[in-house]
Amino acid sequence: MPRHDIAQLIEYQAWANERIFERLAQLPPEAFTARLQSVFPSVADTLAHLYVFDRLWLSVLKEIPNSGIFPQIPVWNGEAQGKPLEEMRRLFAGVAGMYRAWLERTPDPDKPVTIEHPQHGKLDTRLSDIVRHVVNHGTYHRGNIAAMLRQQGYEGVATDYIFYLMHAQASG
Repeated sequence: MPRHDIAQLIEYQAWANERIFERLAQLPPEAFTARLQSVFPSVADTLAHLYVFDRLWLSVLKEIPNSGIFPQIPVWNGEAQGKPLEEMRRLFAGVAGMYRAWLERTPDPDKPVTIEHPQHGKLDTRLSDIVRHVVNHGTYHRGNIAAMLRQQGYEGVATDYIFYLMHAQASG
């Protein structure tokens, strides 16, 4: 996958997450923390999960071994759990910057790698496929958040990739 395409996916992820934060900032604060019957107990918990796994997969992209990643998971959980909306927004902006910096420093973002998942085994893949996975994972959970907002009686916000492309074209 060309570097430009990977950069575009990273920018899409940042844009879509920011759209979620913009929408949440327009709603009553309890929309962020309300306990719901859903995939996660609240929008805040869903975003905390996304944050942890965005950090985890960034470590995989940096080719850090599992022995260096797994001890960090409780640290990342601690950074995200129970944080107010604006602090979560800053955390996500920071992660977006980390992904941009990773791409800038990576000579071959399409490099073949082998990763090992503790339950599912080894996978021969490419760094670019991991970026696709991160974006797909984010899209899935932004959909969860849209459903959670609807469950509370609020409208969600469009974060589809095509809307990002329209936004990027209009901006630029």
